[in-house]
Amino acid sequence: MHLLETYDLVIIGGGPIGLTCGIEAQKKGLSYIILEKGVLVNSLYNFPEQMTFFSTSKLLEIGGVPFISHTDKPTRKEALEYYRRVQESWHLNLKLYTEVSSMTPKNNGYHIATNKGDTFTKSVVICTGFYDTPRALNIPGEDLPKVTHFYNSPHPYVGQKIVVIGAANSACDVALETYYKGADVTMVIRKSEIYPKTKYWIKPNIENRIKEGAIKAYFESDVVEIKKDTVVIQTPERIVEIENDFVLAMIGYKPNYNLFEKLGLPITDDATKVPIHNQNTLETPLKNVYVAGVINAGLQTSKLFIENTREHAAIILEDIDSKL
Repeated sequence: MHLLETYDLVIIGGGPIGLTCGIEAQKKGLSYIILEKGVLVNSLYNFPEQMTFFSTSKLLEIGGVPFISHTDKPTRKEALEYYRRVQESWHLNLKLYTEVSSMTPKNNGYHIATNKGDTFTKSVVICTGFYDTPRALNIPGEDLPKVTHFYNSPHPYVGQKIVVIGAANSACDVALETYYKGADVTMVIRKSEIYPKTKYWIKPNIENRIKEGAIKAYFESDVVEIKKDTVVIQTPERIVEIENDFVLAMIGYKPNYNLFEKLGLPITDDATKVPIHNQNTLETPLKNVYVAGVINAGLQTSKLFIENTREHAAIILEDIDSKL
């Protein structure tokens, strides 16, 4: 599938919301292409192998394609298969492994440059999610091969001394799952307790494992340096250096602000760093450029999800269609 010279719409991001935008464009008879830098629904692909969604399959449905899962809450595997079927059912114009590098205003539209050729479009939707851009620790040793911001499976950590940084859902999940598979787990937690909004069925479990000493935990502490065989931790009392094989930094993710800068997308200058947009149409100050999905909440990454941003596509395409 090649890039044509001109489209009515270029959608940057091939996640659930990007696919929904493609479906809405198709319904309105507009020419469009979805550009995705990785695999289909790349963010979901990066989720842990055994992950189960908080939402029901019904709330994750798009494009009128039924999402049937074995239980009320679907797994990552079921979601990947579902969105593949959506793509197949709608024959969406989608180009994978295609990374957008710039967006330049030109002739009442935009010149879009990618690693697989350039194109021109009259309008743009940016819906790149945040799960594949981890928050950095910004400490010495973060770039060592034993450090990861993504967790896939407990298997690599069997019999290993691991440090899990963080205290919210992901960190607690990882700590418990690796502990049950035979890892020697230490948690390093910045606050004085496990994150209060951690899933109700996980919180007591992790607290009890810490209480009994099965999982070690340093509260009100920070990892200040990662070395080849150890980790240096600043605790309230003193600096501690412990033996270590792997570090899993489960401290959250953020929108791809480097990409936003390349695209010229304006951001609020407050702590939320939200892409500036009209709340009613989702259009940014850049004419005919829209933002959709979870990036609309900026750094407030627990505010928006697939289920409460699915309607973004219809809102945006209604506005684009009225202009074109």
